[in-house]
Amino acid sequence: MDMPYETIVYEKKPPIAKITLNRPDVLNAVNEQMLFELGDVLEDIEKDDDIKVAIITGTGRAFGAGADIMMFKGKSYLDVRKKVIERGKRTLAKMEEMGKPFIAALNGLTLGGGCEIAMACDIRIASEKAKFGQPEINLGLTPGWGGTQRLTRLVGKGMAKKIDLTGDMIDADEAKAIGLVDEVVPAEKLEDSAEKLAEKLASKPPIAVRCMLDAINKGLEMPLREALSFETDEFLISFASEDAKEGISAFIEKRKATFKGK
Repeated sequence: MDMPYETIVYEKKPPIAKITLNRPDVLNAVNEQMLFELGDVLEDIEKDDDIKVAIITGTGRAFGAGADIMMFKGKSYLDVRKKVIERGKRTLAKMEEMGKPFIAALNGLTLGGGCEIAMACDIRIASEKAKFGQPEINLGLTPGWGGTQRLTRLVGKGMAKKIDLTGDMIDADEAKAIGLVDEVVPAEKLEDSAEKLAEKLASKPPIAVRCMLDAINKGLEMPLREALSFETDEFLISFASEDAKEGISAFIEKRKATFKGK
């Protein structure tokens, strides 16, 4: 099932959804319409129990080359805060906190707001042709959708400062070496690699997946003792599920488990 949008292509082939940023004439720069459409798509993915995993990628030679600077033209301080920064932050938080895995298939330039979208995903696979950076400093700006905070958590304080303060681009291999992406593949294998991973994740029990994502994402913000206690809570939620009973029985009986998301 495909749904028509102006700035993205949204495809649903349960159990996988695919979002393609689709403004190739401006290297998929994120504008207000794209933010609105992404928000709408995320609502649909969240409520559709048949969708277990989502892939997000870009059309052409870019994943996303940043926020569309035209969003800032003629806007007041309050307009920029509400319509650009806060809306963007809500959209990426929705992606990050949904409890369904998001895979970023990074096909080319992944800069500024595009890099921030990628960092809100759970797993990032990059084409060997992809390049990364936070060039906001060159416009007299700082990143506003997580390019200081998620970046620091992924690559460490020193490297995040270097990337943010210089505005320089790095290639896919360096991005993997510093922990910004998780895998680098030949360009022609990117789509297949993302789909194979999505299929694998979609086969896992959804309650345990959600609990695991919560434990990792939320636990990272807690002191260790508190995070370990939270992990226990998430374990017990998964343990109480029918899927856990099925998984344990299947293991004992030496058969393949059939998970139902209950």
